Amino acid sequence: MGNIYITIVILYLLLMILMGIYYAKREVKTSEDFMLAGRRLPRIVLIGTLLTTWVGSGTVVGGASFIYQYGPLAAIIYFAGAPIGIFILYFIAHKARSLSKYTIPEMLEIKFGKKTRTISALFILLAYVGITSYQFIGGGYVLKITTGISVEFGTLITAAVVIFLATTGGMFSVAYTDFLSSFLIVIGFVIGIPFALSAVGGFDGLTSGLSDHQLTWDGGLSVPQLLGFFLPTFLLILGDQNMYQRFSSAKTPAIAKKSTIGFLIGDILIMGLAIILATCSIVLFPNIPPDTAILELAASGLPIGIGSLILAASVAFIITTGNSYLLSSAGNLVYDLIQGAKKNKIAENKLLKLNRYIVILLGVFAYSLGQFFPSVLSIQMYSYTMYGAAITPTILASFLWNRATTPGVLSSIIIGGVATLFWEIGLQKPMDWNSVLFSLPLSVIALVVVSLFTPPEKLDVDPATSISK
Repeated sequence: MGNIYITIVILYLLLMILMGIYYAKREVKTSEDFMLAGRRLPRIVLIGTLLTTWVGSGTVVGGASFIYQYGPLAAIIYFAGAPIGIFILYFIAHKARSLSKYTIPEMLEIKFGKKTRTISALFILLAYVGITSYQFIGGGYVLKITTGISVEFGTLITAAVVIFLATTGGMFSVAYTDFLSSFLIVIGFVIGIPFALSAVGGFDGLTSGLSDHQLTWDGGLSVPQLLGFFLPTFLLILGDQNMYQRFSSAKTPAIAKKSTIGFLIGDILIMGLAIILATCSIVLFPNIPPDTAILELAASGLPIGIGSLILAASVAFIITTGNSYLLSSAGNLVYDLIQGAKKNKIAENKLLKLNRYIVILLGVFAYSLGQFFPSVLSIQMYSYTMYGAAITPTILASFLWNRATTPGVLSSIIIGGVATLFWEIGLQKPMDWNSVLFSLPLSVIALVVVSLFTPPEKLDVDPATSISK
């Protein structure tokens, strides 16, 4: 049976590699093709890549870990940040597409100037390299379950595949492999639910196998602790550069906006199914590592065909999400920091090569970073908070609050990012509170107070591309 899992997962990995090579040769001719798929993604592919980018290791591994530890009711609150955030994105997506920019810092520069672009790019890099690193570790868990190799070696293999795919096909390979993966994971989850419920004796058996704290809405967590899990997810999806890059990759602003509807439906469906599957795993496998809840259920608790489908799709989700964040962070380094520091633009042929070199460099760094965190969930909360506290308030202000000023957003970015590092590394998470409870209020207060006490600046920009239009 193990050989079947190994074969299916390896075949799917090979398919993804072949797709990367295909799009590299056929579609990727310019840096815009590499970063934004030539701005010509259709709606159905856009929905698939939005969904898969979000539902990666953070759901299949990190989210499953939360469900396994704290129960299904608390998990509803944990996951609720994403659909709320997607609903808000519906009103922003078409504006992002109209701006036609490669990165979030480029968008912020329109209203807040070059310093904001540079500082925001640095903090996005700190967050996105962390997110990339836990995709590598998530892939290591899947390969351990399917092949028996160590998590460390599986992590290395996953890192190599992610770096290869991101280096070759860019956004084209990411978007189309995302589309296929999102289809597979939905099918696998939907078909797997009846078998998983049958194995635990239906919903009655499901609830009877949970501990007292796993049957409560707080999961045994205090209100601040629960809020500390909810907010990072909500803040990240609102400001996630990957979301805005995909909106920029759409054929038209209208397609970008309408894609959020399918994204919202798909997210609610997958999160609901993931909660049921991971809860079944609590009953069937009470003594496994929490990170492996869904993966172990797929390998040992479901019929081999369905389990293989979920494992293959999980590998794909993890790899394509890693591709997305690696590609996105490379864009920050290339466009916002390297090219942004030069007076003259880098030639197009050199720009494409530079993108690929930077992808490799950041991939190696992300792999190294993952060795210093105890679990996927811990990296996830750090990375989400770094982005959510340092970047998201500024992004929302740029679209929705005309009174925000350059000193205000610079203060917000720096204070939010430094406060996250101070709480996580300097103070070692006092009271076991996630850093968002400390850094987000400071970031928002800095943004509002400094903006109100400084005069709005009039930047020399084209009104047709105004970010607050």
